[in-house]
Amino acid sequence: MSVHEQAAAAILSQIALAADGAVLGITLAYIAVRSILKFTAASSALRKIRDAPSLRVSDLRSVLSQSEGSDSSSNDSEGGKLVIVRGVVEAKSVVDGNWKSLRSNVLVSHESGEKGVILHRIQTCIYNEWRGFFGWTSDLRSLFSRSWKEQESVSLRMVPFILVEGGRRPQSDYLIVNMEGSKHPLPLVTVYHQLQPISASPYTFLQALFGHEYPVGLLDEEKILPLGKDITAVGICSLKDGIPEIKSCKDLPYFLSDLTKDHMVVALAFRTKVLLWSGVVIGAFSIGILGYAAVRNWSRWKEWRQQRRDQQQTPPDTDDADPQIATEETGDIPDGALCVICLMRRRRSAFVPCGHLVCCQRCALSVERDLAPKCPVCRQTIRSSVRIYDS
Repeated sequence: MSVHEQAAAAILSQIALAADGAVLGITLAYIAVRSILKFTAASSALRKIRDAPSLRVSDLRSVLSQSEGSDSSSNDSEGGKLVIVRGVVEAKSVVDGNWKSLRSNVLVSHESGEKGVILHRIQTCIYNEWRGFFGWTSDLRSLFSRSWKEQESVSLRMVPFILVEGGRRPQSDYLIVNMEGSKHPLPLVTVYHQLQPISASPYTFLQALFGHEYPVGLLDEEKILPLGKDITAVGICSLKDGIPEIKSCKDLPYFLSDLTKDHMVVALAFRTKVLLWSGVVIGAFSIGILGYAAVRNWSRWKEWRQQRRDQQQTPPDTDDADPQIATEETGDIPDGALCVICLMRRRRSAFVPCGHLVCCQRCALSVERDLAPKCPVCRQTIRSSVRIYDS
């Protein structure tokens, strides 16, 4: 762990334990609430996927026609029916029925040459950092922008595609996949992954000399959704011009996936259990920590109020009333015997329990009146002070 990470960890621990752990309790309570909200969303998605029918592509027309003819309350609010369809990826150009279908409209990987309907390319420039002779600038920059060590350029291309039943030729029944507005993860296959080193230049030497990041490699990666891949589509399906079309549902964590319906149900059921129990356990910890912090701060406030009352009822200091003693306290005093707070009077009061004799009686009383009294030398919490008399 670097020096900056250690300093950040120390600061975060002090903030978390502030006010006897009240900040930590509030943070845990926030995490517990987020877990419960995610559990509610996952439970709703689990019920929807469990109740959704699993259909073949050839059965969609009949099921959707019956659904449109029945009461509209049986359909989803988005004007379709939630279904789960298992099919094979195929380009839409093969069923267009015109001269364009003679030339398949697909995407080809730049490096591997494989064909697909979705092409996702990521180029990541990897940087290295050397402190150099003027490396203090990199320390300042790393505190504010640690993401500069990697820079990515992402490109995503796709063509219209459909799902068909495997082994059936020609594809008279097919399902159009509508990708508009979908932000779900895609079941892409990595077809190219290579790290290429970048040769150094005179400018690279200057960057390293002054403590700047300099490029050392280029990671090139390509992922595609290949033709003929067997996937599952989960979404709202409806008839558009007599042809079934499916689009994503924002309330569900899946749209296109390698998992079957049974695997989705098992994964979501496990996720709901983890979210539920994590929310309950973290919530119980947060309630305990907040309760402990509330009791501790309440007791400390009551002690502070009691000390204030006792100090108000205490008669004035006899040293200040006696001019001879006051002159002795503020007379010719060596530097090592002066109060560390006022630097005017002699050290007379020792703090309990640390035992440091560093303050005069007046300054010791002012320290005790604080809400969280601490010794000015060792910063240990003190309970009271004791007047020390010379023999």
